Amino acid sequence: MRQIVLDTETTGLDWRNGDRVIEIGCVELLDRSLTGRHYHVYINPGRGIDAEAVAVHGITEEFLADKPKFADIVADFEDFVRDAELVIHNASFDVGFLDAELERLGRAKLGALCAGVVDTLKLAKEQNPGKKASLDALCDRYEIDNAHRELHGALLDAELLAEVFLAMTRGQESLMIGLDEEAAPRESDSEGAPVLRAAVRVLRASADECAAHDAALADIAKANKGLCLWLPPEPASAG
Repeated sequence: MRQIVLDTETTGLDWRNGDRVIEIGCVELLDRSLTGRHYHVYINPGRGIDAEAVAVHGITEEFLADKPKFADIVADFEDFVRDAELVIHNASFDVGFLDAELERLGRAKLGALCAGVVDTLKLAKEQNPGKKASLDALCDRYEIDNAHRELHGALLDAELLAEVFLAMTRGQESLMIGLDEEAAPRESDSEGAPVLRAAVRVLRASADECAAHDAALADIAKANKGLCLWLPPEPASAG
């Protein structure tokens, strides 16, 4: 599984009002391991940057004056993220901005370019309802050192988010079947000949046992007023 942990910085908060992407940072995960490959670029937006945004990420118009336009870097960006699953914190923000940039150039949006998107903000809220779910809060929760983070930066935030994501989803790798794992060796005797085992005997439930099982389920359903996963939902009554 190839995943790209992605973050952006922008000129403001709303791409619908003409705000633009000014920085993209990505790190690559392959089978839940950091590969060391990353993609990072600053972009000249061709417009001003809101003072509130500069206060967050510290990126100024002067710094971006000699940087490439989005059209100049779009092919490299597409090549890096193509066919991967994206991991983004507050995904609707970054995806909205990047889709707007791609659409301006008449190119396919991320939904057609990538295999899907995991929103770690949504995931964090589902795992810990009512608790803070900012990247800083998640770093604290999972004991990930972010002391060097004074301002937001796309690549730094993507690197931190990768560690947070791996911590949030730890244990899921045990649910994945490794298709390339070597099969366990067959048992053999002292001379190397395969050991033949007797066929496994299958015991099927009798009619009485099936009836007793159905009766037990019926008692559970009655005690829970029908709220059981194995029962179909009651049809909604007409109002």
